[in-house]
Amino acid sequence: MVVFSRSATTTTTTTTTYTRHNLIRQTKTCVGNNNSLCYSATKKAPPQRILGGARGSRVILAASPPTEDALVATDPLTKQDLVDYLASGCKPKDKWRIGTEHEKFGFEFGTLRPMKYDQIAELLNGIAERFDWDKVMEGDKIIGLKQGKQSISLEPGGQFELSGAPLETLHQTCAEVNLHLYQVKAVAEEMGIGFLGIGFQPKWGIKDIPIMPKGRYDIMRNYMPKVGSLGLDMMFRTCTVQVNLDFSSEADMIRKFRAGLALQPIATALFANSPFKEGKPNGFFSMRSHIWTDTDKDRTGMLPFVFDDSFGFQQYVDYALDVPMYFVYRKHRYIDCTGKTFRDFLAGRLPCIPGELPTLNDWENHLTTIFPEVRLKRYLEMRGADGGPWRRLCALPAFWVGLLYDEVSLQSVLDMTADWTPEERQMLRNKVPVTGLKTPFRDGLLKHVAEDVLKLAKDGLERRGFKESGFLNEVAEVVRTGVTPAERLLELYHGKWEQSVDHVYEELLY
Repeated sequence: MVVFSRSATTTTTTTTTYTRHNLIRQTKTCVGNNNSLCYSATKKAPPQRILGGARGSRVILAASPPTEDALVATDPLTKQDLVDYLASGCKPKDKWRIGTEHEKFGFEFGTLRPMKYDQIAELLNGIAERFDWDKVMEGDKIIGLKQGKQSISLEPGGQFELSGAPLETLHQTCAEVNLHLYQVKAVAEEMGIGFLGIGFQPKWGIKDIPIMPKGRYDIMRNYMPKVGSLGLDMMFRTCTVQVNLDFSSEADMIRKFRAGLALQPIATALFANSPFKEGKPNGFFSMRSHIWTDTDKDRTGMLPFVFDDSFGFQQYVDYALDVPMYFVYRKHRYIDCTGKTFRDFLAGRLPCIPGELPTLNDWENHLTTIFPEVRLKRYLEMRGADGGPWRRLCALPAFWVGLLYDEVSLQSVLDMTADWTPEERQMLRNKVPVTGLKTPFRDGLLKHVAEDVLKLAKDGLERRGFKESGFLNEVAEVVRTGVTPAERLLELYHGKWEQSVDHVYEELLY
């Protein structure tokens, strides 16, 4: 049991108990500046959605710094509390939603250089004032915006991220993306700023990328070179699109987790869109995906233990407890706790804050610093795709919704992949960034598997009954030809573009 009161936006004190399936709130609590959302005594609260991005710190809404002062532990957390926290994400099928996130590179039209922080601040302020978003500050710096259940946040190198609201249909998702891009462009174009939909920074080196004024990124920037050779590239030069999806039970979570991990390399291939580095081809179709293989092996990868018979919420908690921490957030600042584990924290053995015990907020924050190909929080995140142009931003959630939100398609995926070995799954994860759909697999190519998978996704969407299958058209062409988006860019580079990568800023401009 944890007692907390949320400063600034919450009045009175609430007692919250995480049971296996629900949050139970006792006493009356009102959330929001106008007290518009209140829970009365001993009532199940509506499921909260915490939409998190690849590297962001999300508490309620994506851009906010952690709210450590809002959660004060009265009794020490147990491992079962951490398990119950994950299990509290279970919800019935009629409550399943689609949460889409995407990142993009801002650049100056005249020079193609990345946006500087002062330009980003001007852009954020302009969007806030023109379109009625609330500003999110860290100290005296604006670092994001929020509006309802949507938020805009900044990745370490200024990548501009929309974390969308949890929505019911892909039509709503695509409308949200389109509205966001309209708002961003309306302000950015007046500033001479454009946005590029690609998975890896095509032209500029790390030294050319501005650093965002967010405390957690200072800690990560210092730690990354100690644990891998490509972590700084991940932070400063990559963009992704991902979808967050719900589950109804522990068994449903396990099935979706396994299907998501097995097929993640296919998503990587279909959306491969990062073939350039510092103005030249980099040897990969998805440089972004490859970068994760040498970022930090303690917190990335294909998680073979998910396929163990014993897997469930408890096993994921055991894994996360032993992933080294980055930080603890106390008194409005980030404290470097790198190299220590949450298991140490649970026992009160963190040298960075001696004797202190964690809260559920600390656990929530820690879960956002784990980066496998599929990530479990109170929902599942599909994390294998490169960022891309707007027409592909709607295709990525369509692909996964068709596969995972339809029972027939999900079971077909599990049957199809049941005899894939851990070695085969890892081989696909390693080779797809280089060879895409042309990766050999068993007696054929990955393209042939992708054809079957795409049909399952399309059938699954059609059975949902919302006329959503058209959102797959963008990837259907990739599957039909076996040619990834990256290969098309390389063809342009060696042909029409006469080996100048600058043209990609026009080709993939939002």
